[in-house]
Amino acid sequence: MEALYLDLLKRCVARTIFHDKAFHPPDITTQHPYSQELRNDGRDWPVEAVTMVGVKRLENLQNLLSLATRSYGIPGDVVECGVWRGGASIFMRGVLLALGQADRRIWLYDSFQGLPKPSSEGDIDLTGLSSYIGVPLEQVQENFREFGLLSEQVKFVPGWFKDTLPTSEVEKIVLLRLDGDMYESTKNTLDHLYHKVSLGGYVVVDDYGCLPVCKRAVDEFRQLRKISSPIIPIDWTGVYWQVR
Repeated sequence: MEALYLDLLKRCVARTIFHDKAFHPPDITTQHPYSQELRNDGRDWPVEAVTMVGVKRLENLQNLLSLATRSYGIPGDVVECGVWRGGASIFMRGVLLALGQADRRIWLYDSFQGLPKPSSEGDIDLTGLSSYIGVPLEQVQENFREFGLLSEQVKFVPGWFKDTLPTSEVEKIVLLRLDGDMYESTKNTLDHLYHKVSLGGYVVVDDYGCLPVCKRAVDEFRQLRKISSPIIPIDWTGVYWQVR
């Protein structure tokens, strides 16, 4: 039953079960037919799905949470920085419940109004797409509610990362997921939260393969901290490593 529930939840948040239409970024005016291949890889921008990370990255989150919590017993909460419509965190909350880890909290950090103006060389200005990228807090909360997964264990922290992360109340992290797109957003997340990831926990980076500024921020941080744990690819853009 656990496997059936998580498979259904995964297909619902990614809308592979309903086959909704999609936009092909950066155009958000023309809808295109559903493509299983694009949705699996997270290469399209869904019209209705509550996540754009794709099936492969959702499966990776499920596998890492299962290893970290059930197999290894690594302490800590789950943190996602950059949540969009909340689908990845909705799925991770469902995974924790299915694994008998309901007491672990999920922290969602986001401006809930889109991306900031670029402040670093190479960042793409996506402020013009705020109508699509910027999802209000109330809508994300409603998405959790619709899946029956809104609870006191789900913590929403609205604001820009530079303002919210330095004073984060999170004590220990079992899985840290970065989806901030931009250089400063990625750097702020690693600077302020990486030291809270428990030994044996995981760091997942959504945009490492598709956004050079994200890769640069991650590589610089790893070099500065002398992190030797190998970066493991998930698909064409997502990667992760284990904290050792």
